[in-house]
Parts: sequence; C-alpha cells; structure tokens
Amino acid sequence: MSLVERAKGIILKPTQTWEIIKAEQTTIKDLFTSYAAILAIIPTAAGFIGMSLMGTSMLGIHFRIPFLYGITHAIISYVLTLVGVYVVAFVIDALAPSFSSRKDILSAVKVAVFSFTPAWIGGVFMIVPMLSILTFLASLYGLYLLYTGLPILMETPREKTLGYFVVVIIVSIVVSLIINVLARLVLPSGPMMMP
Repeated sequence: MSLVERAKGIILKPTQTWEIIKAEQTTIKDLFTSYAAILAIIPTAAGFIGMSLMGTSMLGIHFRIPFLYGITHAIISYVLTLVGVYVVAFVIDALAPSFSSRKDILSAVKVAVFSFTPAWIGGVFMIVPMLSILTFLASLYGLYLLYTGLPILMETPREKTLGYFVVVIIVSIVVSLIINVLARLVLPSGPMMMP
C-alpha cells in the first residue's frame, strides 16, 4: 500500500486499517524508512520554514529564529522524533506482559509509527506559527489511534486496554520531556530570536 493510501486509511478508517497492518509482513527498518522517516519530515520542515524563514509576530513585534540555529534545531528534532517513536514502541512492547498483551516488538513499532501519522501530517500547519495549535489537535487524534491499535496489534484484552493506554501515554510523556531536555543540551547556544 502506498504511503498516501496508508496515511489516509489509518486516519479515516482506523479499525479496518489496523487489521490490515496486523496482517502485513514487514520489518522495523521498512516501517521507518518507507513511512516514518518520510512523514516525520513534514513537521520538521514546516517548523523550520515557519520560525526561521517566515517568522511570527507577537504584540506587534515580528521575529524569527536565525537560519543556522533553525537548521540545526530541525535536524536534531527530526532525529529525536524518530528515536522517540522507537522508544514509545519499546515501551509498548516492554509493558505488554503487564497488561496480558502479546509481547512483539514489530507489532509495537507498527502501533507507535502509525499512531504518529496525524501529528506528522498536521505538522504542515507549523508553516504558519500561529496555526501550530492545529498540529497539537491533530496529535490528539493520534492518541485515539494508539488506543484503537493496542487491542488489535498487541492483542490486549478489552478490560485492560484503557490501563495499558494510560501507562503508555504517561511513560511516553516522560520520554518526550527527556528528549526535549536532551535536544536543548545538544543545540548550540546563541541568539534565539532576531527581528
């Protein structure tokens, strides 16, 4: 299935698409190279364009992030996004036995990768920094995808799905915070904004 068809399917018909995804023979490498690595470029590129090239205005003052800083931030964010997806998959797999679910890293990667689809596609709104709230709203739909994907791909019993989902979200938030702190440590210091 093409990338566009898969993205459209997981967003518009998640339950049917999860069943198709479960049956597909693939590898973790293929999931990352032919899907995640491509879609993850959208918010990274849009964020760079929005904040470094176009800039934004607040209280009558227009500012933008310096070009070199923006490029560096975009590259680091892109890499850390892909690392974050894998860490979420690792968490899903590691927690599986605690929720009577099937321990299978490939299925966990499938759940993680495809659950990020709305956030990546919604990342296009970051071209206009004032619309970045729409990226956040798209990301919330990804939570629904995660919730519907766990019982299908990880074979989580219905009564344990909510608990599994909540624990995965909490651990993922902690991982995300750690990744953001690491990104800040790696980024070069310098002028954050310029007129």
